[in-house]
Amino acid sequence: MLVEVKVPVLSESVAEATLVAWHKKAGEYVNRSENLVDVETDKVVLELPAPSAGVLAKILKTDGATVVSGEVVAMIETEAAMQPDKQPVPVSEETAAKPAVKNDTATEIPMLMPAARKLAEENNLKAIETAAIKGTGLGGRITREDVQAYVDSKSGEATKAELLPEAAAPDVLAPSGRRNERRVAMSRLRQRIAERLVQSQSTAAILTTFNEVNMQAIIDLRTRYKTEFEKEHGVKLGFMSFFVKAVVAALKKYPIVNASVEGNDIVYHDYYDIGIAVGSPRGLVVPIIRDADKLSMAEVELQIADFAKRAQDGKLTIEELSGGTFSITNGGVFGSMLSTPIINPPQSAILGIHATKERPVVENGQIVIRPMNYLALSYDHRIIDGREAVLSLVAMKEALEYPMSPLFER
Repeated sequence: MLVEVKVPVLSESVAEATLVAWHKKAGEYVNRSENLVDVETDKVVLELPAPSAGVLAKILKTDGATVVSGEVVAMIETEAAMQPDKQPVPVSEETAAKPAVKNDTATEIPMLMPAARKLAEENNLKAIETAAIKGTGLGGRITREDVQAYVDSKSGEATKAELLPEAAAPDVLAPSGRRNERRVAMSRLRQRIAERLVQSQSTAAILTTFNEVNMQAIIDLRTRYKTEFEKEHGVKLGFMSFFVKAVVAALKKYPIVNASVEGNDIVYHDYYDIGIAVGSPRGLVVPIIRDADKLSMAEVELQIADFAKRAQDGKLTIEELSGGTFSITNGGVFGSMLSTPIINPPQSAILGIHATKERPVVENGQIVIRPMNYLALSYDHRIIDGREAVLSLVAMKEALEYPMSPLFER
């Protein structure tokens, strides 16, 4: 029996997706729930598992194809069985004779491993060129080493041609070095990031206010309680939970900073969903800590650690990346000293954190050395006046300079 393989249901905010890379070829046996292909949306990369065990009879959509929710991308023949030697059984002679994937010119496109595909893109290899590469990987898959060998052979042929007398014009010096260019298509996530940043700057009246915070009290607390905190909660006590708590305290005092604009209306949010900007191999993502005001510092730290790990693995869900009433971005982990963060629409404000550095400051008429951190609050001046923006940032500063012990919480 033929079973359809369909694109999973995408969220309402995601209109379409892209098939990144098939992990199986037509004619190969697949187990139930085995990942067949990676599906990239503008927020996450989803795995498309096999709905049933059997032989992958036909691939209807190739790598790079644009798809929508519920679209059929492949067919699985469930009545085909696996041979004792674990080799895939062709569905029919006709199916086995046909190439698994074809491009518009009917040239067979072999299966490239992810690293091989990236290297091929970096060297601008066309489909017809990748089709000429002999794969040495499992099942004939093309590995990175196969692509590198092909690129090296091309470079050798080009160098040899340059050395031939008829290849160079008389009295013309050959260039001493190459000036290569690479053209790589933006991922859906990168396209979405670009779109939202441009949208933010073109639709909001963005202004940024700055302040500085003395991090000594938080550093002392972390030093004093880090061992006991980790022993009790199973997670390290970081800086970010202090910033989340400080942000929530300020948003409660100044609700307009937690609001958003919808047409001619101002929407006030009586909940605090804080987005935490996290770097990933695919780009910047902002998973949301829901109801941050109801969480302990340990719960905040656990969520942040989980987000960071799954962002690296590409395992964040669309729901975890949707919504949010306020965001925090920490450029300090990369060494940034000062920046003007861009608002994540439809939110109306974002806090930028920077590197903590020892600097001379004046306290009680004396110059002393303190670990200082510059804070930057970007806000939408359409609904947030300078007074509320400045006072909310001061409230964050005060909450950070006079923090409560993390062990006093529930």
